[in-house]
Amino acid sequence: METIRTVLNDYPQIVCIIAGFILSAALGPVLIPFLKKLKFGQTVRDDGPQTHLKKSGTPTIGGLIFLIPILIIGIIISFFRPEIIPVIVSTFVFGLIGFIDDYLKVVHKHKDGLSIRQKAVMIIVFSIAFAWYTSVYTDLGTSISIPFIGEINSQIFYILFSVLYFFGTTNTVNFADGLDGLLAGLMIIVLTFVAYVANLNAAEWQGYGMYAALVSGSCLGFLIYNIYPARVFMGDTGSLALGGALAALLLMLKIPLMIFIVGAVFVIEGLSVAIQVFSFKFFGKRLFKMAPIHHHFELKGWKETKVVKVFWVFCGFTCLIGGIIVSRMF
Repeated sequence: METIRTVLNDYPQIVCIIAGFILSAALGPVLIPFLKKLKFGQTVRDDGPQTHLKKSGTPTIGGLIFLIPILIIGIIISFFRPEIIPVIVSTFVFGLIGFIDDYLKVVHKHKDGLSIRQKAVMIIVFSIAFAWYTSVYTDLGTSISIPFIGEINSQIFYILFSVLYFFGTTNTVNFADGLDGLLAGLMIIVLTFVAYVANLNAAEWQGYGMYAALVSGSCLGFLIYNIYPARVFMGDTGSLALGGALAALLLMLKIPLMIFIVGAVFVIEGLSVAIQVFSFKFFGKRLFKMAPIHHHFELKGWKETKVVKVFWVFCGFTCLIGGIIVSRMF
C-alpha cells in the first residue's frame, strides 16, 4: 500500500497514463460492436486512394472510446486540480460539436454534416466564453507574446486571438485524421511534450501535466483498435475533441504559438488544404494530387503505413526541438 501511495503522490502523470490506457482499451471491445450494430459506418470518398475503398463501412464515432475515459477521469482530477476545468470543458464542447457533425453524416446521411457557418458560430461562441472566463477567473491573464512584435496585454486582443487559435488548431488537427493510427499517434507525441512542459513548473501546472498524460494514455488505448488495419475510426467526435484539448492546454500553459513547432504536422496539413483550394479556385490547377497532404503522398505511391510512420517521426523531431526551446524559456 505504501508503494502505491508513493506512486500516486510522486508520479501522478504515470498514474493518469495508465488509467487512461486501461479504460480506453477496455471500452474498445464494448463500443466497437455497439457502433457496428448501429451501422455507424464510415463513408469513403471514391476520388481518393483506391486502397481506402475497403475501409468503407468501418465503424466511426470511435472517438468515444477515449473521450469517455478522458472526461470521467478528468472530472475526478478536477476535484484536486480545479485549474484544468476549462480544458475539460474545451475537450467536451469540441467533442460534442464533432459528435453532432458525425451524427448528421452517418445517421441522417448529410454529406457534409454541419455547415462551415454552423461550426464557425459554435467555435466563436465557445472561444469568446473560454477567453473571458480564463482571463477573469484564473491566473492566466490576457497577455500574448508575439515574436518580433512583443507582448500584447489586451483583453480584446486576447479574445480575438483565442477565436482564431481555437478555430485554426481544431481544424488543422481534424485534417490530420485521415489514415489509420495517424492522429492518435501524433497526439500521443505532442501531448508527451505538453506533459514535459507542465513538469517544468510542476507546482502550478501539475494538473495540466496530468490531463495531458491522461489524454495521451487514452489515445494509446484507442490506438490498439485504430492502428492499421483500423477496426474503428475516431471521426470528428474524436479529432475535434483532441484539437480542443490541445488548444486549451497550450493556451493555459501560455505557449500557444508553440503549435507552429510541435504541431508543425498539423499546420502543414492545414496549409496543404488552404493552398489546394486557393490554387484550384484562382488558377484551375491542383498543386497536390490530393489534400490534406498525407493523401498526396499515398497517391505518389507511398504505403499508408509508411506515411504514418514518417509523419510520427517528423512530429517527434519537432517536439524535440520544441522541448529544447521551452526548457530555455523556464
